[in-house]
Amino acid sequence: MKYTIKYIGILVLILGFGPVLNAQGLDKDSDSGWISLFNGKNLDGWKVGDHAATFSVEDGAIKVAGPTAHLFYEGPVENHNFKNFEFKAQVMTKPGANSGIYIHTKYQEGGWPKYGYEVQVNNSQEDWRRTGSLYSIQDVIENYASDNEWYTEYVKVEGKRIIIKINDIVVVDYTEPEHPKREGDGVYRVLNGGTFALQGHDPGSVVYYKDIMVKPLP
Repeated sequence: MKYTIKYIGILVLILGFGPVLNAQGLDKDSDSGWISLFNGKNLDGWKVGDHAATFSVEDGAIKVAGPTAHLFYEGPVENHNFKNFEFKAQVMTKPGANSGIYIHTKYQEGGWPKYGYEVQVNNSQEDWRRTGSLYSIQDVIENYASDNEWYTEYVKVEGKRIIIKINDIVVVDYTEPEHPKREGDGVYRVLNGGTFALQGHDPGSVVYYKDIMVKPLP
């Protein structure tokens, strides 16, 4: 009997228990490497400057509704400095909403984020750049998601390559050139490591984010 228990214990160690909690109390899937950046209860690990009330937690999701503001991940995972990674989130837009997910960015108190790239969230707002666009770099004009429905927005950065998927459909596959041509403040829109940020675009835009996950890559 004791040998059976011993072997069962070894098997459990090998197979694991699936999702576990890391030291910060966030879900981590020990098999897949995905780590949650949002606990579904509050904005611990996230930081916003101006117009902080734009972001709240409702029914396990981050609700974005209010004046222009940006919510930056400032938590302990990778010391909020990501270079190569896979990122995914469940997103739902309300009609006429505009938002975005910034990558390789840095915290700032107000204004539009100066650093990094914006991955567009927009299924029906007047801006013609639709969900999944690498904003103003490689834009998408087709709709791959709909308002009032949860969809998956996925971003992979490896080296100088950025892949964006909407519901498992590749909509952007972009490789940053050695010397990208950027004008004005656009000179900072390059891959240089950094954190993630969620955008509150304007008071008329209501967007929800949940199941915000990252998988750091070598």
